[in-house]
Amino acid sequence: MNRAETYLAFDKQHIWHPYTSMANPIDAYMVKKAEGVHIHLADGRVLTDGMSSWWAAIHGYNHPVLNRALHEQIQNMSHIMFGGLTHEPACILSEKLISIVPQGLEHIFFSDSGSVAVEVAIKMAIQYQHALGKPGKKKLLTVKKGYHGDTFAAMGVCDPVQGMHCLFKNVLPGAFFAQAPQCSFFDAWDETDTAQIASLMAEHHQEIAAVILEPVVQGAGGMRFYHPNYLKQLRALCNRYDMLLIFDEIATGFGRTGKLFAAQWAEICPDIMCIGKALTGGYISFAATLATSEVARGISAKGGVFMHGPTFMGNPLACAVANAGIDLLMTGAWQTQVAAIQRLLTEHLAPARDLKGVKDVRVLGAIGVIELKEEVDIRVIQDMFVQAGVWIRPFGRLVYTMPPYVCRKEDVVKIAQTMCQVLNNYLKLHQKTSGAI
Repeated sequence: MNRAETYLAFDKQHIWHPYTSMANPIDAYMVKKAEGVHIHLADGRVLTDGMSSWWAAIHGYNHPVLNRALHEQIQNMSHIMFGGLTHEPACILSEKLISIVPQGLEHIFFSDSGSVAVEVAIKMAIQYQHALGKPGKKKLLTVKKGYHGDTFAAMGVCDPVQGMHCLFKNVLPGAFFAQAPQCSFFDAWDETDTAQIASLMAEHHQEIAAVILEPVVQGAGGMRFYHPNYLKQLRALCNRYDMLLIFDEIATGFGRTGKLFAAQWAEICPDIMCIGKALTGGYISFAATLATSEVARGISAKGGVFMHGPTFMGNPLACAVANAGIDLLMTGAWQTQVAAIQRLLTEHLAPARDLKGVKDVRVLGAIGVIELKEEVDIRVIQDMFVQAGVWIRPFGRLVYTMPPYVCRKEDVVKIAQTMCQVLNNYLKLHQKTSGAI
């Protein structure tokens, strides 16, 4: 065996990959390098990236501007504790973020991952209510089909039945769950869509500290696109019942839906907002939880301090590359790029609607989704995509793409057409071997 094969064998034996069994692990592919929108495998194959490394690498890979930002920062310091100390990259990043997020979010708490940013948001909401003399308001309300991360408080507000964390439902913090929004992003608004969540709020408002949900796009819980007016009504309901409104923009932030932040589709500001993933252009795990002055002052009432402090909070390397990435985004043509991706995905994913076994095809911004009637066999379909020269990572019944914004027209067309072709072959194979669909 060559070195790559040796490491692959070791990897399969010892390294636990996301959502994978060690008893029967799915084969991994050895990556030699990544550049632009292409992933170069150790065996010489080159894959067009349709996933932006789980939605984060919006500028592509090995970007010279982002590389330079890291090189320059590491000459000064790669890390310094944030307790009692601060630094220029964090101050500059905070200034940039406050200038682009929904107006009213003026206080920033940095953390090291999106899931932790959600934990921080939940703690903020509960501590805020406690500081205001309402210790009974300590539960969360959310909607089904949601996903907010893999740590415990975050798992507690993921879908308790159909989500990936149902195994832990008896040990997770209890939350109230309303039905998922039913009115599609593309449909005429139905005023009754918030009726159930409004009823829960009216009945349990003395127990509920905050409502948390992913605005407009429910990501890993089903890649569902719902109507922005749902958020408008929810904002009014939260105001009525003295609940905070938390938006998890970790997947949707920084232009993915066609707006810089998905909250802007509804033209409202949440009380707390979580961001991550594309914050550093996919270079370093980093996240932030932003809050309004009302929340920050409420938590700090009576001399209180917010009880959280990650070791790598405000990491200078992460801040430096985030600053460079935001500059790239804001001085570039992201709106034109995302709009072009949406047009191309809409056109070239359309043939999948005619495939037997396909339930729905939908596109919003730089997100393209093919929903099947049955779950895919990830082992089979993953290899089919690699053989076709495109990196797509399906899950459950969803075959989807979130390509880097810097994709050229031919890249997006290749991704979309390959999704249709691979699915066509996969569904024919599945029908032949199982008689299903």
